[in-house]
Amino acid sequence: MAVMLSTGLWGLDRGGMWGDESVTFQVAQRTVPQIWRLLHEVDAVHGLYYLFMHAVLAVHPSEVVLRLPSVCAAAATAGLVAALGVRLAGPRVGLWAGVLYAITPMAGHYAQEGRSYALVAAGVAGATLLLVRAVDAGGVRAWWPYGTVVALTCALHELAVPVLGAHAVTLALLRVPRRVWSGWGRATGVVALLLLPLVWVSQGQSGQVAWLVSPGWDRVERLARNFAPGPAAPVFWGALVLTAVGLRERRTAAVALPLLLVPPAVLMTVSQARPLYHDRYVLYALAGASLLAAAGAGRVGRALGRVRFDGRRMRVGGRRVRAVLGVAGVLVLTTTFLTQLPVHRQDRSASHRPDNLAWVSALAVRQMRPGDPVLFVPSVGRLAALAYPKGFRRTRDIALRESAPHSGTLWGREATAGELRRRLAAVDRVWVVAERSALDPRRSPSDPVERTKLAVLVGEFTVREEHVREEGIRDDVLLRLYVRRRTGDIPTGEEPPREPADGRTPEISAGAPASGTPPP
Repeated sequence: MAVMLSTGLWGLDRGGMWGDESVTFQVAQRTVPQIWRLLHEVDAVHGLYYLFMHAVLAVHPSEVVLRLPSVCAAAATAGLVAALGVRLAGPRVGLWAGVLYAITPMAGHYAQEGRSYALVAAGVAGATLLLVRAVDAGGVRAWWPYGTVVALTCALHELAVPVLGAHAVTLALLRVPRRVWSGWGRATGVVALLLLPLVWVSQGQSGQVAWLVSPGWDRVERLARNFAPGPAAPVFWGALVLTAVGLRERRTAAVALPLLLVPPAVLMTVSQARPLYHDRYVLYALAGASLLAAAGAGRVGRALGRVRFDGRRMRVGGRRVRAVLGVAGVLVLTTTFLTQLPVHRQDRSASHRPDNLAWVSALAVRQMRPGDPVLFVPSVGRLAALAYPKGFRRTRDIALRESAPHSGTLWGREATAGELRRRLAAVDRVWVVAERSALDPRRSPSDPVERTKLAVLVGEFTVREEHVREEGIRDDVLLRLYVRRRTGDIPTGEEPPREPADGRTPEISAGAPASGTPPP
């Protein structure tokens, strides 16, 4: 837990929020009635998390405070993974499993994200530990804590539901008696009843994940590498070998293997018909990988303890041998972390996230004059002004009809296409906040307002200035000044879009379509 807490706090203030975090930040600062109204339209899947963050940010609204719950949840997850390892295979394996989880870059990445994924991972780890305890206890009362934690976890994000399938496989592999199945079935039945309203509402908001695509085998490989303690080949293959060895530990494998495989497999299979999969939705499965690798290391350690030296057999049961193996394991993990230090350092840079809305706001302060009209293309780009209003305080949002909090939406309601055209006809210059591909004149958005934005910009304006954070980045957010074209000017056209390398579109709040490409 100390290792995870340290890595989580390291570089926590990276100097800017990205789109998803900005949604958490601005929604959580609304009143409870405003949040409730929003959930009827969008983001019901994150409702409990927004209400929780409403209480957190009431203490002090800042980027660091926004991310602190995720840091604490990640530290708790590392401790719970260690506790699982202790219960299943002993203190040494528990120690290694917890530290292994803490030094994995994927765990560190989401520990510093102002979203619910680290909290969901903590809930799943806690529920799995309670499952093992309930199986050992065998009593009816032992299932109530398990059911409570599972219900809260799935309410934080309903795509944690596949963990129930993993737990069912665990019970089957452990060959538990009928009374255990009965207790688990009652607990999961109550969870299902409690989640039905959330599932019903979120089904009506399924357009939020329309940007997702069906995963292929390349996503399987990427997830496997994300679950490794580092991307370097020796680290990845070493972890894979230890995981394979860990499968020989029957009780540990019965718990860890379903947790590792079932949730990703369920979501990837369903996503072939209706895309629902993203790596962050199965962050909680990482605990299974850490447990198996640690169990494999423990098995290797016991084998080494039986090697003869100078005619003497080193016994694993001896305190000295156990101490040496425990220290050696921690040293190996420390060395692994140090070799992957550049990966961790890069992840703590704002440039490693899909976008940096603080940069957009700072640029607006420097470039825009008081009263300048600003146009967001598409409207999701207004998140920069909602997260960092200082940069846009002196400007005029020319397309906005009703603010986000009052309209019960994430980024506000805009004027109709006809009204927007009339507003743009009254100005001679307009600043545009967009991503490069969103300004492609060949692009034909389904929304008539977005089509009007592009048509007016291409037909009536020309680019005077362009400011971009870093050249060479695909679909980086840019700021452009458009001025009205004089009579006789020849339309210059816009730069064609730069397609994302992996053909994906990122998520802005629970899968809402955006216009950039996130990093893995």
